[in-house]
Amino acid sequence: MREPTAILEMSGISKTFPGVRALTDVSLTIYPGEIHALMGENGAGKSTLMKILSGAYHADPGGEIRIEGRPISIDSPLTARHHGIATIYQELSLAPNLTVAENMLLGREIKTGPMIDRASMESACRSVLTRLGVTFRPSTRVAELSMAERQLVEIARALIANSRILVMDEPTTSLSSRETEALFSLVRQLRSEGLAIIYISHRMAEVYDLADRVSVLRDGSYVGTLERSEISAERLVRMMVGRDLSSFYKKEHDAKGSRGPVMFSVRGVGDGEKVQECSFDLHQGEVLGIAGLVGAGRTELARLIYGADRRTTGEIILGGKPLSIDSPQDAVDAGIVYLTEDRKHLGLFLDLTVRENVNLNVLGRDARPGGILNLKAAKERASAAIRGLRIRVANDLVTVGSLSGGNQQKVLLSRLLETKPRILLLDEPTRGVDIGAKSEIYRLIDDLAKRGVGMIVISSELPEIVGICDRVLVMREGKIAGEVGGVGHEPVTQERIIAIATGVREEAA
Repeated sequence: MREPTAILEMSGISKTFPGVRALTDVSLTIYPGEIHALMGENGAGKSTLMKILSGAYHADPGGEIRIEGRPISIDSPLTARHHGIATIYQELSLAPNLTVAENMLLGREIKTGPMIDRASMESACRSVLTRLGVTFRPSTRVAELSMAERQLVEIARALIANSRILVMDEPTTSLSSRETEALFSLVRQLRSEGLAIIYISHRMAEVYDLADRVSVLRDGSYVGTLERSEISAERLVRMMVGRDLSSFYKKEHDAKGSRGPVMFSVRGVGDGEKVQECSFDLHQGEVLGIAGLVGAGRTELARLIYGADRRTTGEIILGGKPLSIDSPQDAVDAGIVYLTEDRKHLGLFLDLTVRENVNLNVLGRDARPGGILNLKAAKERASAAIRGLRIRVANDLVTVGSLSGGNQQKVLLSRLLETKPRILLLDEPTRGVDIGAKSEIYRLIDDLAKRGVGMIVISSELPEIVGICDRVLVMREGKIAGEVGGVGHEPVTQERIIAIATGVREEAA
């Protein structure tokens, strides 16, 4: 039974930046011993509200923050920590050159005289680490830890500071499914110990799994709060974007009913290790999904097709002609492009501008004699991409690293589309983007299909696969284990995909 006294109340919180109203009269109530999800599109105000709570931003006059009913003033991160508020950001704030203990007690080091007493610090940290069930030692350098282990250090730092309110911002973005499950178990454990956890996520499945309540922001305003029994995808989508879930997956192209001719074929492609002789056809204007459990070989197959990795068997045929693809450039020249699942490290140049990123693949197309770049054409191309993909950016000279995940993804998509591809490989196209950006990416996929582009979509989100794909290949242990949808096959459902992916049902591809 929930305690009647809220541990945190934020009332009438507003925040204005020069020329922008980021928050308007937002309220939020958090109880001890609950996991409270905070959802909304990028730009809805979630991060701004949490930065006010953490002391990174100051709210406009007029609002109030109360801890256990007592008004408080949070004017710095140090003040927030003093009141028991800890924030774990998506980009972790650890010092990799320091040890686990040094990170946990950073700014609060134990000293013997003028010297830091590392033995005492490690002893003080050991009980907290044991409580979390970690296997690394307090003396281990953070640089040696995995991303999941570093996240545990962030949590341990909050616990050793006796934090009572823990804000977690997209904590599973860089974690595997196994690491995510371990984190969820820990979060539930902390809830049972009385911590109040504010959990920010774009992933519906995580919210269903963890949240006791969900609050939604839209356009800087508070929309409402749902109790666990009231949470559904339809209600959350309606609250976040103001329209129904059905509009998200609306397919106006009709690859199922009047499928075009085969335009692309993969025959016996494999690498002898992770991918074993996969074969399939892709029809003109078709959206073909590839599903499967983590490690099934989905991304590896896409990289073999694209020439990013070396294939040892098979051939690739486009328009009836076999292709010689030994590198990504060969693929691009043939009209095949690949959207990587890791846009930050393998796709985008974060320090370059939107204009530069959009134009990277086509710089030589309209260069003047002597190799002089046509800067006017580059600007026009970037401006058209911003309008066409609805990229939310002040201008095309903003660096890509400063954009939200959804806008970064749209910049990367716009660069690929500038090559006028015939085949588009999309690997986790909506990973780490908000629900509004997802809707726009789905719209783009549908528009491209109507124009005859063939698309292969790899996604770990089954509702997405079911919603946007005409047909789905299911991989298991490096092979295509089955197919759902399309002529002669059962309709696409999550249950059928899972049955094939797990081996419950054997179905010939």
